[in-house]
Amino acid sequence: MQRYLKVLKLFWSTAIAAEMEYRLNFLLATLSSLGNMIGSLFGLFLFYYRTGYTFGGWSWEAALVVLGIFTLLQGFSSTFLAPNLNRIVRHVQEGTLDFVLLKPIRSQFWLSTHTLSPWGLPDLVFGSIIIGYAGRRLGLGISNYLASAVPLLFGLVILYSLWFMLGATSIWFVKIYNVTEVLRGLLEAGRYPIVAYPSAYRFFFTFVVPVAFLTNVPAEVMLGRGQITWVIGAVGLAFGLFLISTWFWRFALRFYTSASS
Repeated sequence: MQRYLKVLKLFWSTAIAAEMEYRLNFLLATLSSLGNMIGSLFGLFLFYYRTGYTFGGWSWEAALVVLGIFTLLQGFSSTFLAPNLNRIVRHVQEGTLDFVLLKPIRSQFWLSTHTLSPWGLPDLVFGSIIIGYAGRRLGLGISNYLASAVPLLFGLVILYSLWFMLGATSIWFVKIYNVTEVLRGLLEAGRYPIVAYPSAYRFFFTFVVPVAFLTNVPAEVMLGRGQITWVIGAVGLAFGLFLISTWFWRFALRFYTSASS
């Protein structure tokens, strides 16, 4: 474990040093994140501008908590997932996956952590601001935030596992950029409470594409009304998908044809 932590420190320090050469990109990323946040707030405001309207018991402030958690997930994806997992396709196309497989560390670890992008940090900041504002209006305490950290962490594992498995399919299909964009599009549903959607969509976004476990379950726990069964479900789903993603990667490598042979 200590060896992997040293490697991770080297990876990320190198990545940040390289990205800092283009500091104007950070400003552009901040403006883009700000625009997305304003658009999301405006879209949510359209539902609540009439006094007394709620999404099935979700007040304006409670819905803001969901939006804030969704923004955090966006920042996490832009910082850690997209820069790494989207490159799996390129490694397969260019044959550089051979060099990854020859390294004396697990290939899944290398592919998942080799780099990061600081351009997702504005979303992390804006998401925290939204949650802090909504939490203050709702009178939430430190215990509420700490309690929601557990399902949120497992939600990140769920998101990572789904994304990594899609990236692994590039060994068969090579060009799967559109598939990952479809996943990101589906995850957009998480910016609103799941009760805002019709029953069929609620079922789909809970049991087919588990968007509810990414945003709504952590929000429910933060608001102090989460059910233990949903939290246990999030834990089980996170562990299950992570193990499946590890198995699936090893299975996919059986079909990988080396570029040098």
